[in-house]
Amino acid sequence: MVRQAHHERWSDRLRKVTHYFACMKTIVVGDISIGNGNPLSLIAGPCVIESEDQTLRHAEKLKSLTERLGIPFIFKSSYDKANRLSVKSYRGPGVKEGLRILKRVKEEFGLPVLSDIHCQEEADLAAEVLDVLQIPAFLCRQTDLILAAAKTGRVVNVKKGQFMAPWDMKNIVQKIESAGCQKILLTERGVSFGYNNLVSDMRSIVVMREFGYPVIFDATHSVQLPGGAGTSSGGERQFVLPLARAAVAVGCDGLFLEVHEDPDKAPSDGPNMVDLGMLEKLLIQVKAIWLSMRGLS
Repeated sequence: MVRQAHHERWSDRLRKVTHYFACMKTIVVGDISIGNGNPLSLIAGPCVIESEDQTLRHAEKLKSLTERLGIPFIFKSSYDKANRLSVKSYRGPGVKEGLRILKRVKEEFGLPVLSDIHCQEEADLAAEVLDVLQIPAFLCRQTDLILAAAKTGRVVNVKKGQFMAPWDMKNIVQKIESAGCQKILLTERGVSFGYNNLVSDMRSIVVMREFGYPVIFDATHSVQLPGGAGTSSGGERQFVLPLARAAVAVGCDGLFLEVHEDPDKAPSDGPNMVDLGMLEKLLIQVKAIWLSMRGLS
């Protein structure tokens, strides 16, 4: 009976999706338009800023690749990974130095940039540089943080918590809208499935698109094994490509991918990051799926 009731609840919610590819706000980031039938966009970059040279090098390579493939691109890298499992884990250069480096990415490559914010005091400072303020999954219910981000006038990308049902994200959307902001992106990144494991429920993309805002699929954090390496998270990067293909086929508006030139030596999220040298294959495949769904292949 419980299983049947759960199935009926899902069926009722999915039946409400009557305008799956319409009635959605277009979110503009720099010169990129996301959602409402616009081309599949990409948010990508190393998990954390390791150095200025490393960040600029990745930005240059990613810009060259995405321009060649015709994929709209937002550069991401975190100036502070505050949600680390161990106190010994590398966190990044911090807010001031990290924002200085991201500002260089904007100025030298003309790319919009995204990074996480972790407390309301960071919001205004980060908004001076960032085009998109990202709310980490663990903090997606922190009202003061969300309102502070919304009041900056920047685009706000909220990652759905691993502990959240997709329909509960409507409450997060309403918090942001209450501050007068309608520049919203929602990101699906898996849900907790027992200890040290996540599972991706592609129905979440459908449900969250009901709220009228674009939905991004984070294919790299979705293969994370939280805490699975003892003092850090593990990951199964071999599943990034199949999950990315599935999400695009379901109808996500963009992909979020953490990439690195040498993931096995990365100080943060290495096990689930995509090797920069393998990214082209992934992007070619997902773009082909996106085009075929629209009869453009």
